Formats: sequence, structure tokens, C-alpha cells
Amino acid sequence: MRWQGGRKGGNIEDRRGMGPGKVAGGGLGVIIIALIGYFVLGLEPEEVAQIVGDQSAGNAASTQEGVRGTPEDEAGQFVDIIGANINDVWSQALRGYREPTVVLYEQGTGTGCGYGQAAMGPFYCPADQTVYLDLGFWQDMQTQLGASGADFAKAYVIAHEFGHHVQKLTGASDKVRQAQQAARSQEEANAWSIALELQADCYAGVWAAHAAEVSGGAVALEPGDVEEGLRTAQAIGDDMIQKRMTGKVTPEAFTHGTAEQRVEWLRRGLSTGDPNACDTFSQ
Repeated sequence: MRWQGGRKGGNIEDRRGMGPGKVAGGGLGVIIIALIGYFVLGLEPEEVAQIVGDQSAGNAASTQEGVRGTPEDEAGQFVDIIGANINDVWSQALRGYREPTVVLYEQGTGTGCGYGQAAMGPFYCPADQTVYLDLGFWQDMQTQLGASGADFAKAYVIAHEFGHHVQKLTGASDKVRQAQQAARSQEEANAWSIALELQADCYAGVWAAHAAEVSGGAVALEPGDVEEGLRTAQAIGDDMIQKRMTGKVTPEAFTHGTAEQRVEWLRRGLSTGDPNACDTFSQ
């Protein structure tokens, strides 16, 4: 993926190296709790953050404001440039679009949704309209989940979280929360969550379809990038993660969509470039 010549947005708050952020009593147990909670039990990021926070009693979350602006390291600049490009796409596609903040952190940090842990993976907090990223997740995504390590695979994950911000701005995420509260079963509530997640995948594809256009070609997909993105979408399907975590598949516990569904909706966004084609709720 071509990105080094892209516009820098500077809407980064870099908290890396600011606090301990470690999990009390050793991190592995809480990492397992977080992953199972997020991908298997159907908990939302805020709920997992609360659980991890309870398990991490005695550790202060880093709430001190980090360094704002474009980071100096390459990994931080990648997030900044990709984020700026995503913002440029959505500024054209969505009237009244407002940019989210992106917080880079290590291991753990305070968020508007509770205590955030790297074990949860990248996540969006609607309470403070912020995307939280521990960049060590990229390596975990490859080694633990079997995803691609290509730049576009990483950018897809970032764009997915920005997709949740779009849903906050359009009111879709609030409507889903209301529908979940009124649901007659956990499976019905999970179906709403799946629709929300698949729409965010589709929105990530919409971004990728317009990345080169809004950047004058400075940020653009190259041959093989689409395949790497689809490989990652497949690797983080509920069924694939459940197999890795528990050795079995429990469809009633799905919250993000199957590998096939995630590939389908990312591909749909890529092929149409149209946010209106991302109506996962009518499906």
C-alpha cells in the first residue's frame, strides 16, 4: 500500500510510554478474559473495559493527556496519515462529519468507556468519540489470529473503527443500543451487534475505494492489497476466532459476523464505494 506521501492530520494523542498500564498479577489471564469477552461472549468494548478494569484493581489507568500532533515514528505516522485520509473521504461523503480523536497507547489506558486494554484490540469509544489503538496489536493480529501483516490489512482495521465513529454521527449506533435493550434474547441482541460490525467493515471498504481519489494518489491500494485485507477480514470472523480460542463454533454467541460475512461486506464497500450500499440492517 502506498501511504508515505499522504497528508498528515495531526489528530493523534500519543500516550505511549506515559504510564505502567500493566495488568495486576500478570497479564495473560486478563488478556484471555478480554478476548473471550469481546469475541466469544458478545460483550461490547465498554463492558470488556470494565471487566478488565475490575481485574486490574490497584493499577492506575493513564488519564494524563498525551502528546498531540503527528508522531515522529513510522508506525505512528502511518496511523496519522491513514486517519487523515479516512477523514478526508468521510468529510466528502457525510454532511457534518466531525473527526474523531485517535489515542495511541501501550498496554492500558483510561478511556471514556472505562479502562482500555491492548488485549481488546483496537476499539472505538462512543462516549468520548475516540479511537484507541495499541500498535502492538498488529503483531498479535498476525501471530494469534492468523491475519495479514500488510499495511492495507492494518489500515482496514483502523478504517473499521472510524466506521463506528460514522455510525455514532449518523445515529446508527445509538439506535442499535436501543434495539439491543429491547431485545427478547441475547441472540437477538447479538444480531444487532453483528449488523453494526458488518456495516463498519463495509464502511472500511468505502474508504479504501476513495483513498486514492481524495489524496491525489498519495494514499492508494497496490496489487495484492485487496487480497490481504480480505484475508484479515476472514481471520477475524467470529467463527474463526472461536475455533482458535475454544476449538468449537457457537453461532448464537456471534457478535461481529462470520468470516464469510466480514469478507462479503468489506468487498461490497470496496466494489461500490457507496455508503448507501452498506445497509446491513435490512439484510
